[in-house]
Amino acid sequence: MVMQQGVPENLTIQQMAQVTGLSAHTLRYYERAGLLDLVDRNQQNGYRYYNERHINWIHFIKCLRATGMPIRDIRRYTELLHQGEDTVRDRLNLLKAHRQRVEQQLLEVKEHLEAVTRKIGYYETLD
Repeated sequence: MVMQQGVPENLTIQQMAQVTGLSAHTLRYYERAGLLDLVDRNQQNGYRYYNERHINWIHFIKCLRATGMPIRDIRRYTELLHQGEDTVRDRLNLLKAHRQRVEQQLLEVKEHLEAVTRKIGYYETLD
């Protein structure tokens, strides 16, 4: 996980959006979907406050999303994480299955890139 240096302890949703690169709407969605640990709320105004732990977790979620993991699988991973140490094997299996899918996608993308490169080479010989 990426540790942020010099990040205030209580970030507003707008500050969190700026730090993570996600929109406030996406942060709210992730919270409703059960992907974020409990977010502190101000009793008087209801504003959300985030901390460094949330930033690191969002970074991990972004990695999972960028590699194509569906929200339902991230939700399952989050649920398992909250259940404690007894679920380590299940979390590991979930991540290994995802890694296998990502590796397969990488192989396919590499094959597609090689086809594009061959076509470029062909067109460059026409000049």
